[in-house]
Amino acid sequence: MQSGFLTLIVFFFALSGMIFIHELGHFIAARLVGIEVEEFGFGLPSYKLATLFKWRGTEFTIHALPLGGFVRPKGENDPNVPGGYGSAGPWRRLIVLVAGPMMNLLTAIVVFSALTAYQGMPLEGKVKIDSVAENSPAQYAGIQTGDVIVSINGEETPTVDSAIAFVRANLDQPLAIIVDRNGELITLNATPLSNRTAQEGALGVGLTTPTRPATLTESLGAGVLLTAIQAVTIVYLPVALIQGVIAPDEARLVGFKGIYDLFDYSVQEDVSSRQEAAQVQASSGGGSAPKPTNFTLNLIGMLSVSLGVLNLFPIPALDGGRILFTLPEILFRKRVPAQWENAVNGIAMLLLIGIMLFVNVMDFVKPANLIP
Repeated sequence: MQSGFLTLIVFFFALSGMIFIHELGHFIAARLVGIEVEEFGFGLPSYKLATLFKWRGTEFTIHALPLGGFVRPKGENDPNVPGGYGSAGPWRRLIVLVAGPMMNLLTAIVVFSALTAYQGMPLEGKVKIDSVAENSPAQYAGIQTGDVIVSINGEETPTVDSAIAFVRANLDQPLAIIVDRNGELITLNATPLSNRTAQEGALGVGLTTPTRPATLTESLGAGVLLTAIQAVTIVYLPVALIQGVIAPDEARLVGFKGIYDLFDYSVQEDVSSRQEAAQVQASSGGGSAPKPTNFTLNLIGMLSVSLGVLNLFPIPALDGGRILFTLPEILFRKRVPAQWENAVNGIAMLLLIGIMLFVNVMDFVKPANLIP
């Protein structure tokens, strides 16, 4: 019950925050290029509960549906309103449209950079003991979480795969394992058992690659790279579907329930890993404990990329579709009539609402298998 309530809180604030940041990008860009904004609303457009304050002609309000926010620029659909969005030049409108998705992508870069700074950079050529199971050969041998394997039976095992392969090749035979424990080399004798299940592991240890602290440049570089990789993956997805590289079931859209299920899994894993780390640290007298997982923060980064990229797709009613309408004016100095643009966007919005309703219903009728 407590986990479900925590998931609901995290889900609400994460989703609301991503929408709010997107709209904040539009608002900041509009003000920077001189387009007047009549209202910046906290929550989805609905019944206005209160006006918080006014600043430079913008009314900041709270609405009854407390999810995200919205921006209402002056003359949004009317090119005859002076100082409004509709009467602004194509480059100024383009800047405003791009700013929302860019804020989501910038959020993803910050999130992935923070994760890299927390996790550190991998040290190639070494294997670290990430966890030790209770009543396992490793525990009886005195192996501890945080130990770095130097050699097994005199042979170096520079990767996790090589260490696992060596252990599996020597089941039921005593192994002399030299580990580096806080700078001290210690020789331990452990016997991997063939009667232990694959899930338990022959030795009962979790292996990982040790890390070193990441510099600011490395953290930012990793944040940009991870965001770019995920953005390219999303753009390639329709092509992969057409080519048959990905099955339709593996690339189906999910609604609020599907996203909530992902948050539920992530939050539970993160809470469990923190409880486990606290228990290990307490039982070892303040010794080394495995780092807690950060699935929830990683999920927020991934969803931020998705929101940013999908909004740039050339679909009418989305930012990308509106960007398409600015291109003829930029390239040929001829603007698409405002009434045509408004009609296309209005029809597309109705279709998008219908698709969203269908996707959300399918989340209940035929839930997607999202949890690993």
